[in-house]
Amino acid sequence: MSPRPARPRVEWRTVDGILLLDKPLGLSSNQALQRARRLFRAAKAGHTGSLDPLATGVLPLCFGQATKVAGLLLDSDKTYRARLALGRRTDTGDREGAVVETRPVPRLDRADVIATLARFVGELEQVPPMYSALKRDGEALYSLARRGIEVDRVPRRIRIVQLELGSLDAATLEFSVTCSKGTYVRTLGEDIAAALGTCGHLEALERTEVGAFAGETVHSFEELERIAPDESALDALLRPVDSALDAYPPVALTGEQAERFRHGQSVATPPAAVEGLAALAEVRVYDDRGRFLGLGAIDDAVTAVRATRLMCGDSTP
Repeated sequence: MSPRPARPRVEWRTVDGILLLDKPLGLSSNQALQRARRLFRAAKAGHTGSLDPLATGVLPLCFGQATKVAGLLLDSDKTYRARLALGRRTDTGDREGAVVETRPVPRLDRADVIATLARFVGELEQVPPMYSALKRDGEALYSLARRGIEVDRVPRRIRIVQLELGSLDAATLEFSVTCSKGTYVRTLGEDIAAALGTCGHLEALERTEVGAFAGETVHSFEELERIAPDESALDALLRPVDSALDAYPPVALTGEQAERFRHGQSVATPPAAVEGLAALAEVRVYDDRGRFLGLGAIDDAVTAVRATRLMCGDSTP
């Protein structure tokens, strides 16, 4: 048997920006990240929170300077569209698992289902599923689950911002949910099914929004691979680093102030620049040419801004 040919060595390059990837079915978030990273030849890359292989949809990938704000995207609210199959529960909470329970499905009235969903809106405690990447004594829970081991999990506080019913038939319902980080939509689906007097599992899950990225164009691997020979065309698909930070008010600095800020110094600001901002508020900081410098915090006296997260050079892709 002839040896397998060696994979060509990648010559990595500096790439800064955020790619809104339309993650396909069957890939883990890390597999999707590594595939996109090779296409861009990005020297530094990270994703913004895992999507299950079953899940599809918006997966922001951060390249270069954007990796400095990846954690902020990880912390942001996210919106999903889910299809819940009723009457059968699986060990994984989705269609990939083995059926562990069956129950009859009562006749469902749309108004009653909407009222049931309304009970889940707000702050809740949710027990993470065994099939998750959370760790116990250094080992992922899903690894334990695959060996038939179940351990106690501490409930986590989550927030359901919005939960709306889509289509409904005798044994399936679709819902959209906007929720805080750490929410397991598979578990939410199981809890909804139980509240309806039956059991269930997710047949499909699509993430449609992440933080500031609502209604934005996402890019498939088919599109990326088609234009990959033209790296300038690939780079044109990247969103600027600061596009993820719309929730933070902007502050502009003069040339001298910007230079001091770049070196991590606290910079006095004219009152007009921080008017209406509270002490310790975090802000987006720009120089007088509109270049994003990083994040800063307003000091206690609301007269200066100090650097909290700096970009290196021009972060605009």
